[in-house]
Amino acid sequence: MNFLCSWSGGKDSCYAFYKAIQLNYRPTVLLNVMNEYGDRSRSHGIPKEVLEAQAKALELPIHFFNSTWEAYEANYIKNLKQLSQTFSLSHAVFGDIDIDSHRIWEEKVSHAANLEAVLPLWQGNRRQLVLDMIEVGLEAVIVSCNQQMGPAFLGKTINGALIETLEAMGVDACGENGEFHTLVVNAPFFKNRIDIAIEGASVSSNYNFANLTLKV
Repeated sequence: MNFLCSWSGGKDSCYAFYKAIQLNYRPTVLLNVMNEYGDRSRSHGIPKEVLEAQAKALELPIHFFNSTWEAYEANYIKNLKQLSQTFSLSHAVFGDIDIDSHRIWEEKVSHAANLEAVLPLWQGNRRQLVLDMIEVGLEAVIVSCNQQMGPAFLGKTINGALIETLEAMGVDACGENGEFHTLVVNAPFFKNRIDIAIEGASVSSNYNFANLTLKV
């Protein structure tokens, strides 16, 4: 029952991690994919030092690899196989909710590494899942978002009021359609809070990314 968690640093992967533990799976290692330069995570744009701080708060190892989008799948399978042997893994946990193509891909790469894919949030109500995350004590802030939302939302904490604001704008409460991504800075199962600073923002591929640093 040893599991690897596909770890973005955001609310969905963190909540899937928590739910997997509730289902009696044993957390063993986190996996994050960085961009080809190795300076930010591939999807959320989070610096490695911030992700390492999360792993330290969880008292777990985190494994990184750099990849272009083109080589993503091959590199993912290669690293899954390596980690499966190193950590005697049986399962891989993912935070996707209801996009079938994502689940198909996750099951495909897990199977290639002789692992069983586990999606603890699958088919949950998107809005209710976010409310549940808040209820259990996940503190998540927006660290990237599309131009429909705009850079003013960077750094905002996910709470009930913000959900109402986003939905009024036509933005999915969970951001499952890719409207925004988050960073979890605290949770009941973290050993300590992650203190970050946002030093401006950058724009890439029609997305706004917060420039994150760890507070010392």
